[in-house]
Amino acid sequence: MHGTPEAGPTPPLPLPTDRLRFAMPPMHESLDDERRHRKERLAGALRIFGRLGFEDGVSGHITARDPEFSDCFWVNPFGMPFKHVTVSDLVLANSDGQVIQGGHHVNQAAFTVHAQVHAARPDVVAVAHCHSVHGRALSALGDLLDPITQESCAFYEDHALYDAYSGVAVDAGEGRRIAGALGSRKALVLRNHGLLTVGDSVDAAAWWFLSLERSCQVQLTAKAAGRPILIDHRMAVATREQLGGDLVAWINYQPMWQDISRSEPDLLS
Repeated sequence: MHGTPEAGPTPPLPLPTDRLRFAMPPMHESLDDERRHRKERLAGALRIFGRLGFEDGVSGHITARDPEFSDCFWVNPFGMPFKHVTVSDLVLANSDGQVIQGGHHVNQAAFTVHAQVHAARPDVVAVAHCHSVHGRALSALGDLLDPITQESCAFYEDHALYDAYSGVAVDAGEGRRIAGALGSRKALVLRNHGLLTVGDSVDAAAWWFLSLERSCQVQLTAKAAGRPILIDHRMAVATREQLGGDLVAWINYQPMWQDISRSEPDLLS
């Protein structure tokens, strides 16, 4: 270990990579295990959104598809603060918004949109929609994100604008139009309304919402200060291919999950 005086000390050998920890999405042994996992992540995401001020009165939802009953969705209870939600508080509703498990109502207007997005996108596990400040500000301009940062490039040509506003969405037709505008993308700017994101896990949908909201804030700030320099198309596409997948979103979200689950373990009750 000490080497010779001329050569200097010999550095330690690198550890084998199989001895290094790196979290990946878990595999589940049963539907009950997978259901519990989704509900835990849903309660955690709601608390994180509450911490970040995404809640606005009773507006805002995150839904998670049940792993067994694919046309039923777990959702936050109507009127309960995001920061207080626990796993046992979550409500299971069918595609018509009727509660089939849980002790609270659901927000019918918001659930109408979520149910139609889930129906149109069987690949989607979770849908997040809140009236966050910077998302609403960008939506009021009717703008999309420009490729001006590494983070915004994750949404390059993978988000859309729903260029209409018809009041509170209370009918399935409006939900279908919103789902149609989303298409196969991961995010939607609802003009004069806010943001909506989807993912193949609760973690991914939550991360995309967080990242989209922050990217809206950066774009609004940069344009207020001057003229942002756009990343060219080729590099924006290459960056999206590196950073725009749901697995990358899941990985990015894990520090936030670890923080909320360790600092507020009662959410698991």
